[in-house]
Amino acid sequence: MPIYKAPVKDLQFVLHDVLDVSQSDIPGYDDMDADFTKAVLEESGKLTSELLAPLNVVGDQEGCRLENGVVYTPTGFKAAFEQVKEGGWTGLDMPEQYGGQNLPYVLSTAVGEMFSASNQAFTMYQGLTHGAAAAILAHGTDQQKDTYLPKMVSCEWTGTMNLTEPHCGTDLGLMRTKADPAGDGSYKISGQKIFISSGDHDMADNIVHLVLAKIPGGPEGIKGVSLFIVPKFIVKDDGTPGERNGVSVGALEKKMGIHGNSTCVLNYDEATGYLLGEENKGMRAMFTMMNEARLGVGMQGLSAAEAAYQNAVEYAKDRLQGRDVTGTKNPDGPADPLIVHPDIRRSLMDQKSFVEGARAFILWGAQMIDAAHRSEDKDADGLVSLLTPVIKGFLTDEGYDMTVLAQQVYGGHGYIEEHGMSQFTRDARIAMIYEGANGVQALDLVGRKLAQDGGKHVMAFFDLVKSFCKDNGDDDAMADFIEPLKAASKDLQTASMYFMQNGVKDPNHALAGSYDFMHLFGHVCLGLMWAKMAKAATSQLAAGTSDAAFCETKLTTGRYYMARRLPATGMHLARIQSGADTVMALHADAF
Repeated sequence: MPIYKAPVKDLQFVLHDVLDVSQSDIPGYDDMDADFTKAVLEESGKLTSELLAPLNVVGDQEGCRLENGVVYTPTGFKAAFEQVKEGGWTGLDMPEQYGGQNLPYVLSTAVGEMFSASNQAFTMYQGLTHGAAAAILAHGTDQQKDTYLPKMVSCEWTGTMNLTEPHCGTDLGLMRTKADPAGDGSYKISGQKIFISSGDHDMADNIVHLVLAKIPGGPEGIKGVSLFIVPKFIVKDDGTPGERNGVSVGALEKKMGIHGNSTCVLNYDEATGYLLGEENKGMRAMFTMMNEARLGVGMQGLSAAEAAYQNAVEYAKDRLQGRDVTGTKNPDGPADPLIVHPDIRRSLMDQKSFVEGARAFILWGAQMIDAAHRSEDKDADGLVSLLTPVIKGFLTDEGYDMTVLAQQVYGGHGYIEEHGMSQFTRDARIAMIYEGANGVQALDLVGRKLAQDGGKHVMAFFDLVKSFCKDNGDDDAMADFIEPLKAASKDLQTASMYFMQNGVKDPNHALAGSYDFMHLFGHVCLGLMWAKMAKAATSQLAAGTSDAAFCETKLTTGRYYMARRLPATGMHLARIQSGADTVMALHADAF
């Protein structure tokens, strides 16, 4: 069975030595001293490694089942969910008014990595509930908040988002689900939604669906979409679940991975729904949930890579295969362990340097969300909005690739189910698709986010990199990080300029390069994170840290990323500058 050990030490390093959370002036951060965060992380690490990780394989092998209209989760899930709820883990960063602990989002994100890495399918039940609750918190009436949020924060009731229909996914303006006014302030929701994660299950007393639908007579297309609260059971005046609403499970999707999560076809037959937010402004309300979900999905890419990497390292150290070409390392055995071979080292270093860089990137993004929400920092809000498609798209693409590399370390044993490595790859694959497929993330980045507020936020990012390089340019200990970061940032700026010069004349020149731009941007972000981690590690070494080995390992891993991974920005730039001509040259009939 695969192993999982929570990376508490590395999370603490990023939180306190890189992001310096305890010294931040963001409200709520003054309580985030190292002892407090360590206690929270160690406790969640124990829960995830001892309770949730062993259920990961169970969920994959058993899956969910639909019997007589009722969805049952895999063995052990319900009891584990009760334990998670009892520990208060489902509402760490939610308002105390509704039963949450009001802790900073950055700490909730650190905890979330462990939950997702140990059992992605299980964690989605509470993760989607958190997103639905956030949408109600942002757009609901006081009555809606009081009715639903206390139960959702505790996960006594769970939540979902319902967007996709059989004939429309990304183009939600094509949806057919309708909402007829009932005359009493409620609506009758009719239609079918597919791919609904956590759509039905046996672990909560009620399920609160957030459903996109069109009110007859509204504007055409996406402008006519509204968002509705549609509970599985109508809530009675005393706040308890009452009669069954007109929503039923049509089928469970048969899918590649995340078998432990109930991905449902949901049929709405004049189900009672309540408008959330304004009429015909459903996408505005839904995007409160979608943006949070996209950051969470980016974290899934990191988490899957972390779990897979941990197992690949263990296997590479134990599996005897061949001899080291520079001399035998295991003279008492018939062969040396896999980890002595350069190509295995390359694979493991690719994984390790991605995971640790991505962790810093995710937590930096979470800190900016805290600054935006708790300090009303508009600059932080703008920058994290720019980086959201990068976090989602780049980290899930790369995270999936890292699970494949980890699987490859096992050779044939990675392909069969005995060691469980294929599950990491199969589970990671969905993260590249849901909450906006990665091609759409790239289009959003180039087509909308770059020019947002007159390009203010991308210029702020360039200035941030430039200032860091200038401040540390004279530090010899940082030379291996500053020069590669400068070169990568220059590639990113050159790509941005190419879009400005050519995209207006022919938008295809920008859109054909959008995917490469998302990856180019992602590499620069991880390069910046590695430079920041290197600064923290060198400072600790200069101060005489008691854990020099940790800092030296961090620096060695960072140098690998800067030398072997960051130069990919040059390749992505070359592709971008080749334009759209070769991409669009073939007539559709020639494919």
